[in-house]
Amino acid sequence: MPIVNIESWPLEKEKKPIMIRKITEVFVEMGIPAQAVTVVIHETELENWGLAGEQHSVIFKDVKK
Repeated sequence: MPIVNIESWPLEKEKKPIMIRKITEVFVEMGIPAQAVTVVIHETELENWGLAGEQHSVIFKDVKK
């Protein structure tokens, strides 16, 4: 059944289960059993992302992690 892949900057540990639960709820509302939904979070450090030729660690240096 559905596999949801999330590409993200590192997330706070406390937020991950909330994200997984809410994404699963979307599919449950569509009639898909929760047990059939897989959510995978891929976290990449800001210095490994780029936008317009600059690292996200530079562009978003003021964003609270």
